[in-house]
Amino acid sequence: MDIVTAITGASGALFAQRFIQGLVAGGVNVHLVISPLGRRLLHDELGMETPDLAALAGRPDARITLYNYNDVGAKIASGSFMHDGMVIVPCSSNTLCETAHGLGSNLISRAAAVTMKERRRLIIAHREMPLSPMDVTAYQLLTQAGAIVAPCNPGWYLNPTTIGEVVDFVAGKLLDLVHVKHNFDTRWDPKNIRPPVKLA
Repeated sequence: MDIVTAITGASGALFAQRFIQGLVAGGVNVHLVISPLGRRLLHDELGMETPDLAALAGRPDARITLYNYNDVGAKIASGSFMHDGMVIVPCSSNTLCETAHGLGSNLISRAAAVTMKERRRLIIAHREMPLSPMDVTAYQLLTQAGAIVAPCNPGWYLNPTTIGEVVDFVAGKLLDLVHVKHNFDTRWDPKNIRPPVKLA
């Protein structure tokens, strides 16, 4: 199984890291693109001076191929490259709007445009609030084009007690959307509900 994954400059590096860890654990070949602001995000939120694929994957033997953001001629930009879906996580509003309008001036938006053209699954994990009118329009355009807009909005019905559990909820949902099996505890089950968390 091959999943194209893109990291852009919206806050939420932990979502990307945990999603990639889930892909790797599921035996997926990860085709990774990181925007310049996505690289800054990894620095600011995960302390990575440069993208550390082993740290992103949680293991050194992961099957991750890193592509140059500016290489619009890379194989993932071609409809002839067969893959099982593309996920942009986190997705900035800039990338959201580029993708919605099919601009294709960098490898992320180009690969996303090709994914939609080929009618493959495209998941947009937008991480922004509040939404601008342009964001709302982009949501509509992408949905009409067949993409799935999946904002990084964690559910609270499992009464999470750690940041990791909140991150797992979002990463698990994204893995479900690309049909990758995982063992994250993210699904609704009334039997597994813990007591409500009380804030100090």
